[in-house]
Amino acid sequence: MADPRADLTAAVAQVAHEAGQMALARWRTDFSRWEKTPGSPVCEVDLDVDRMLRARLAGLLPAAGWLSEETVDSPDRLAQAQVWVVDPIDGTRDYIRGREGWAVSIALVEDGRATIGVLDAPARGERWSAAVGQGAWRNGVRLRAGNRIELNGARVPTDALPKVDRHLVMVHKPNSIALRMAMVAADEADLVATLRWGNEWDIAGAAVIASEAGAGVSDATGAPLRYNKPNPTAFGVMVAAPGIQDAAVDWLRERASAILIR
Repeated sequence: MADPRADLTAAVAQVAHEAGQMALARWRTDFSRWEKTPGSPVCEVDLDVDRMLRARLAGLLPAAGWLSEETVDSPDRLAQAQVWVVDPIDGTRDYIRGREGWAVSIALVEDGRATIGVLDAPARGERWSAAVGQGAWRNGVRLRAGNRIELNGARVPTDALPKVDRHLVMVHKPNSIALRMAMVAADEADLVATLRWGNEWDIAGAAVIASEAGAGVSDATGAPLRYNKPNPTAFGVMVAAPGIQDAAVDWLRERASAILIR
């Protein structure tokens, strides 16, 4: 008997793949680009992929709500039990610069919980997918987070480490936060942590992938992530190999608290 959840995950992954191919066809070509706000780039391809995704995903679940980086938010989504949470091109800065660290990111959120997550990173030849209770996969290979138990020496995708964090080890950092989170799922990194308010669409898809691979996933304070909130943001994200999750939360606790009480 077919598994409806597996069938839906496969359908979402196919939509993401088609969107990825659409974006890939225009990557490293001439297209319009601008800044929505200082430091927040967008390009016409973001908007075209967003429209395509909305149409295709609505065909899968016509009653589901919609939350996307590139669509004006509507409170209508708050009344829906199911909501698509989408970033048409996560890592737009890398996309614009012709670098490979970008991905199409899709999550299905049900009653505040992300239950399906898909990333398609065509410039890297990577197709990631996960559903709650069904594991996480990249290019057909099941993913398992690493077994590190010491925070010292943990691999972190970053461009630089402040002096206070020199006990960590830098590894390559794609611009896409979703791909950085997925690196923990694939045991290519041990820890990803941010200490700023971020958007649900940046993290929802990758959070399912990381969690299903066995990684610890939370906000920067260690609290569980919830989605489809009236203000669709979270205070940071923490994705870690399970053996260092508690140590990582402790390591950031003072800094997180200082930011939150400002």
